[in-house]
Amino acid sequence: MPAKTQQALYAGIDLELSWSEESLPQAMRTKHVHALHPYLGKFVPQLVEVFLKRLFEPGDCVYDPFCGSGTTLIESNVYGCEALGCDISAFNCLLARVKTGRHPLPTLELALRTTLEQARRDGPAACEGAGEWPRRWYAPEALGELLAYRAAAERLDPPLRDVAWLVLSRAARSARLTTHFDLDFPAAPVSAPYWCHKHKRTCRPVLEAFKFLRRYTDDTIRRLREFGELQTGRPTHVLHDDARSVELPRPVTGIVTSPPYPGLIDYHEQHRYAYELLPLRDRRLEEIGPATLGRGRGAQSAYVEAMVASFRHASRFLPRRAPVVIVVNDAHALYPEILERSGLELEERLKRHVNRRTGRRAG
Repeated sequence: MPAKTQQALYAGIDLELSWSEESLPQAMRTKHVHALHPYLGKFVPQLVEVFLKRLFEPGDCVYDPFCGSGTTLIESNVYGCEALGCDISAFNCLLARVKTGRHPLPTLELALRTTLEQARRDGPAACEGAGEWPRRWYAPEALGELLAYRAAAERLDPPLRDVAWLVLSRAARSARLTTHFDLDFPAAPVSAPYWCHKHKRTCRPVLEAFKFLRRYTDDTIRRLREFGELQTGRPTHVLHDDARSVELPRPVTGIVTSPPYPGLIDYHEQHRYAYELLPLRDRRLEEIGPATLGRGRGAQSAYVEAMVASFRHASRFLPRRAPVVIVVNDAHALYPEILERSGLELEERLKRHVNRRTGRRAG
């Protein structure tokens, strides 16, 4: 094991992993592309940065078998590492691809603004063929504007179209018939005025989407430009696949990941609007630890089997004594068994205080 790796592993008490709001404000946790699209369940980029600097060298290849919104991939690129990411969610892969891509910014900005203007000129599209779920969750004008933007985006080449699709998805999230304070997992559409806990006043459901398309077009261009100034030339690969069976294109130096927790989040359902409006392959039945399975003994057992399979498969691409960082709240004490059966040796367990989360959650 490299001396730098040994020093980091056995000097865990010196690792600054817990931050106050004052020392790590939200603007830093959501800097540049890290806030390109809302996403529940991601870890703060500063945590990845700490472990990259202590366990890896620039030029190494970092693997995240559950790459989610791409936090590990983004920070690996900034640090100068090649990065591989895998995720079962097509939306997660779209998001990570857009975040980490090297975009021709003048061309991209022109394409996004042209798409927005084309959608405005065309006006709201007909909603009859949109499907039951979108017609239930959107006011007719809002859905028509989203469909018009989607049609305009189809004229773009795939790399540019991916970015437009992300703008569409973000606008679709905000334009649903739901309360302002419950955008993560709204239970049912809201069609009447309501008392808003976020704004402390009576609010009305959103009836149009174009203002969000315009706002998020500007924000996306700004964030991609900011990240473009930090990007290195190291390649990043995003694979839409199952961590239990994915074939990586090359060996990797180590792993930094924040895997799903058992019974906490349904990652496909979190972005249901994107799956309804975009041609994304839905693989929710292959999710590991979805909330729909609960947290009972059977669900925990299935989670353990899936995680063991994932880490044992990943070991095929790792050198002996490779660093593996797993950021997890092991509330059910499942990871001693997972590590042992995966052939991983626990070198150090580091605890950190989480005082802020991404997104508002009940309880």
